[in-house]
Amino acid sequence: MDADVVLSLAIQQAKELEQAFKAARFHAELSRGDVDDPIPALLKLTDTYGNRVDLLIGLRGMEADAFSRVVEVPFQGERLRFIGREDFIAMKAFAGGPVDVLDATRAIAAAGASLDTELLQRLAKKYGQDAFQLIERLLVG
Repeated sequence: MDADVVLSLAIQQAKELEQAFKAARFHAELSRGDVDDPIPALLKLTDTYGNRVDLLIGLRGMEADAFSRVVEVPFQGERLRFIGREDFIAMKAFAGGPVDVLDATRAIAAAGASLDTELLQRLAKKYGQDAFQLIERLLVG
C-alpha cells in the first residue's frame, strides 16, 4: 500500500513522468524540496484503491554507484531492480525515523555475516555523521 522508489532523473524528466502518470489516471503530484531538503524533488502517486508510491527524484548523499549495486528480482514476467542491502540500510539510517531504524536493524540481522560492513560504513558516512553513528551502534548491537 505504500512504497518508496529512488530515481535518477532530471527535474524536466520528472515533470514528463508526472504527466504520463496523470494520463494513465493516477493522481500524481510533483513537489520540489528546498535547498536544505535531502530529497530534491518528490513525485507522489496514488491510485483509486488508496495505494501510494513516493518517487524520490534523487537523494542527497546517495552514491551514483548505488544503481550498479541493485538486485534484480523476476516479477510477473518483468525484472524489478531493488537497491542493494548496504545502500538500503544506509538510506534507512539517514532517514532516521523509528520505523527506518527498525528496518535497518532487521536488515542487518537478516544479513548476518554476509553484510559488507566496510561498504555500509562508507555509505553511511556519505549521509552524514548522524547516519554513520547510528550504523556504528546498530552494528555493535
